[in-house]
Amino acid sequence: MIRYDLRCANGDEFDAWFGSMADYDKQAEAGLIECPHCGSTHVEKAPMAPAVRSSRKKEAQRERAVQMAMAAKVREHISKNFDYVGDKFADEARKMHSGESEERAIWGETTPEEARALEDEGVPASPLPAELAPVPQKKLN
Repeated sequence: MIRYDLRCANGDEFDAWFGSMADYDKQAEAGLIECPHCGSTHVEKAPMAPAVRSSRKKEAQRERAVQMAMAAKVREHISKNFDYVGDKFADEARKMHSGESEERAIWGETTPEEARALEDEGVPASPLPAELAPVPQKKLN
């Protein structure tokens, strides 16, 4: 067994045990290693040092915990107060902008091309970072 310190693309650090170095390599290549904090599968080995915990590392972990707690509150607010429109986001945003439908708070998905088109058309919309997006509901409004 071997333990690795790991870091995801969002900067979260965690450790995990593997049967061997080859087991880690296979799982990492297949995208099977997931960050327990944010769910990212973009994970790599973090530089390892002897078991010495610095106050700087502890402070960074505390800051990350505060950030994750704030992100959870934002996700909850969006989930409770915004309508999820799925892949119809661009269409719904255009309808509201043109007055075809009543304005309301919405969120959903769109392609990068559609997002640029909305911007070019002057339709107000902002990307939602993945950390702030709630888990989409199956049923669309």
